[in-house]
Amino acid sequence: MNYRLILNIIGRILCVEAAFMAPALAIAFCCGEGRAVTAFAVSMLLTAAVGALFTAGLRPRYGGFFARDGFVTVGLAWIVVSLCGCLPLWLSGAVAGFVNSLFETISGFTTTGSTILTDIESLPRSVLYWRSFTHWLGGMGVLVFLLAIGPRTGQGERMYMLRAESPGPSVGKLVPRIQKSASILYKIYIAITVLQIALLLLCGLPALDAVTVTFGTVGTGGFAITNNSLAAYGTAAQAVTTVFMIACGVNFSLFYLLLIRDFGTVFRNEELRAYLGVIACSVAAIAVNIRPLFGSVREAIHHAAFQVASIISTTGFATVDFDGWPEFSRMILFLLMFIGAMAGSTGGGLKIVRVSLIIKAARSSIASILHPNSVNLVHMDGEVVDEEIVTGVKEYLLIYVLIWAGSMLLVSLDPFVDFEAAVTGVVTCLNNVGPGLGLLGPSCNFSALTAFSKLVLSADMLLGRLELFPILILAVPSVWKK
Repeated sequence: MNYRLILNIIGRILCVEAAFMAPALAIAFCCGEGRAVTAFAVSMLLTAAVGALFTAGLRPRYGGFFARDGFVTVGLAWIVVSLCGCLPLWLSGAVAGFVNSLFETISGFTTTGSTILTDIESLPRSVLYWRSFTHWLGGMGVLVFLLAIGPRTGQGERMYMLRAESPGPSVGKLVPRIQKSASILYKIYIAITVLQIALLLLCGLPALDAVTVTFGTVGTGGFAITNNSLAAYGTAAQAVTTVFMIACGVNFSLFYLLLIRDFGTVFRNEELRAYLGVIACSVAAIAVNIRPLFGSVREAIHHAAFQVASIISTTGFATVDFDGWPEFSRMILFLLMFIGAMAGSTGGGLKIVRVSLIIKAARSSIASILHPNSVNLVHMDGEVVDEEIVTGVKEYLLIYVLIWAGSMLLVSLDPFVDFEAAVTGVVTCLNNVGPGLGLLGPSCNFSALTAFSKLVLSADMLLGRLELFPILILAVPSVWKK
């Protein structure tokens, strides 16, 4: 284990995090939020001091950085970044208690959007900005950002960290150099961010609202700065957000292919076609089911499209209390929490590609039973999928179910939750969606849960965002041996 290089990388990440607190500090100063100014100033100093200690005090040795080191780096980095990122919320008094502040911050960085806040609009504007900015930074990944701007890690180290942090069953490079690939991804990410902010400003949203809604959309997080989420805004702003939620659930590599005009590869992508097909079918089914609840077909389609886009992209915004919809619609949304967005996007969930591979693998197994002498291979995008990838997906699904079941048992110890809240609460945190159903639905929050339940769900959010293994591997004793 290359401890020096791991801590050096984490130190650089903390320095970047401290720098990103500067805009929130400036907002607090301009708005006269005295306690928030102190909180952000102290948080910046502490975070930068620890980062400088790790960076300057531990000169890295670049030899011997392997996949294990990459997973440990990513897992530890996300935990440390969350611990430092929660300091402004805690020190400013905007969020009561360290556990609540940690839950809210992990929910932000993992782009989950679950909240313990009951009156969001009472928070200082600087805290609202920082809370939403954690979505944007965590959406593409804090280490991907470091890879995009950091010149001091080797090519092998970059690839191991990219694989550990990027969502999906496999990670490829857009161009031969990892740093260039990360830079391209962030340029696309920033361009989409700027475009949505501009469109929301044209829709009449105030500047802070446009920026924070965009952070929540592009990062597929879901934190809003109003108590009733996006119901506070007009139909035009909601429609714009719907389009961008769907777009940000798409693999960002496909945007790069569009830029270089490789349209054929994009149109042949099976995962993209499945993703758009699931959205279209879900919107149609829910719109028909909820039509009696609204004044027109257009209004029913509008809200159905928004909630489907919000749930499948794991953003978590809401325009209405969909927990009051008919059971058929609620069940569709519940299933979409599992499916999630595309691999390589900022969305969570199992990912469309994993669901597709599981279905194809099951079909192949059935065909082998019916025709023992036949050769049944799993194909994706016209190519044979390596058996190791299919096996990996099956193993991932098994571990996922075990964690889901174990977390539900732990959360069920909480006297506040009932069966529906325990099931959907774990699902929404493990898949980084945001709202659950019932007592944890879109019109409620997680504030009444015990500190133990919040810590369990915080762990689930980290597990879901990092696709299980970077966090699980930290608990394996043999990993820490040199």
